[in-house]
Amino acid sequence: MTTRRATLSAVRVALAAAGATLALAGCGTLPPPGSGGARACGSGFETFERDTLFFGRAIPSGGQVSDAEWTAFLDSTVTPAFPQGLTVIDAAGQWRGVSGEVVRERSKLVVLLHARSEKDDAAIAAIIGAYRQRFAQEAVLQERQAVCVRF
Repeated sequence: MTTRRATLSAVRVALAAAGATLALAGCGTLPPPGSGGARACGSGFETFERDTLFFGRAIPSGGQVSDAEWTAFLDSTVTPAFPQGLTVIDAAGQWRGVSGEVVRERSKLVVLLHARSEKDDAAIAAIIGAYRQRFAQEAVLQERQAVCVRF
C-alpha cells in the first residue's frame, strides 16, 4: 500500500494470501507459551522468515501502475533478489494517506520465504525503496513472521 497503515478491503484477500502461502510451506509447531517467541519447528521442518510486501498500484499524481510496469518491476528488481522463488497475489486494498483521504486501489502482495540473513534484509529494503521511488509511493507495507517450512 502507499501508507504504513495499509488494510485489506476484504477478508477473502487475507484468506487467499494465507492459502497461497500455506500451499508453499507447511505449518510447524507453534512456540510454547512463555518461550519468548522462539519457534521450535517439528521434525522435517526448517525455520524461515516469511515477508509479505504490499504494493499499492495507485500513483499519487494520477494513474495506476500498469500490468506491464508491474511485470517489468518484478522481473528487474524482485526476481533477481529472490531467484529461489516467490508468490505474487492480486489484492484490493485501501489506506488513509497523509492527505487524510481514504484511497482504494488495486494491489500486489509478494510473499517471500527465506532463511533470515542480512543479505535478504538488505534486498527487501532495496526492493521497497526501488518501488517507492519508481512509482512515487508513500510507503510499501512489510509484514514479517517466523515460520516453519518444508519443501
